Amino acid sequence: YDLATARETLTRSALATRPCSMWRYEEVMPAATPVTLGEGMTPLLHARRLGAHLGLDRLYIKEEGQNPTNSFKARGLSAAVSMAKAMGVGTIALPTAGNAGGAAAAYAAQAGLGCVIAMPSDTPDAIVLECRAFGADVHLIDGLISDCGVFIAQHAATHGWYEVSTLKEPYRIEGKKTMGYELW
Repeated sequence: YDLATARETLTRSALATRPCSMWRYEEVMPAATPVTLGEGMTPLLHARRLGAHLGLDRLYIKEEGQNPTNSFKARGLSAAVSMAKAMGVGTIALPTAGNAGGAAAAYAAQAGLGCVIAMPSDTPDAIVLECRAFGADVHLIDGLISDCGVFIAQHAATHGWYEVSTLKEPYRIEGKKTMGYELW
């Protein structure tokens, strides 16, 4: 990123004129056309009772359940899918047992990309159905999430899948960091 320029252009006054989404921080986001469903700009909720219990007067919780796919995973997968599309990827893939799968499937569908998901066979039906409803190719694996990771790793290169597993590519963290920018 060109941080010298960002110091000049990424200001509170500039942000006031930009769209209310995580992509408003364009100077420090991946250089790709955003694949977005409107993620970001989630509210802070004053947790008075919990704060009182902990002795904190000003405890706030960022309510990430208001993202389009109901979790902070929307941020990371929006960024990862945006870059995958910009790089000409046809299919993304990841192991998951929850929210990352739903977000990956939703953003892949929005981008027109294929999505392959490996989940433990005991994953709740609602999560499996959500992923399939967005068009993901879901593989139920007997075992743990680590076994699902092995499945994706073993098949990704052979099938030309772009792996978007946590910490396997750099772009998911780029979306997640926008929570910090919003707090700022």
